[in-house]
Amino acid sequence: MYPKQVAAETAKVLQSYLTYQAIKTIIAQLAETNPPMALWLTEYSSGNKVQDGEAYLQGLMLEHKDLVIRILEVRENLAEQVLDFLPEMVRQNLQQSGLHNRRQLLERLTRSLPPDSDTPNSNIS
Repeated sequence: MYPKQVAAETAKVLQSYLTYQAIKTIIAQLAETNPPMALWLTEYSSGNKVQDGEAYLQGLMLEHKDLVIRILEVRENLAEQVLDFLPEMVRQNLQQSGLHNRRQLLERLTRSLPPDSDTPNSNIS
């Protein structure tokens, strides 16, 4: 897979995730200001998977245009707050995860038992 294609697919997943976070934020706000609408949006969102954020928004547009605009605004605001930190955080998390997993693998490889012994204390009677 080419890096640009991976980046495009990653961006689409991130966009859908930001849509999901915007929906969660709006449901929390509506729970305080308009509980029936919060319940409606919760039910709508559970029946219409948010995995594809753009498809979700297209479907919601047929039901509540005002919620679509609100979701777009909150999503854009979240993106502005998050995207600057993301590249460095992803790099750091990948490096830490790689180091941790390599360390675990090395520990497992160096702790391996001889082929004819089942337990570390099998020779003790």
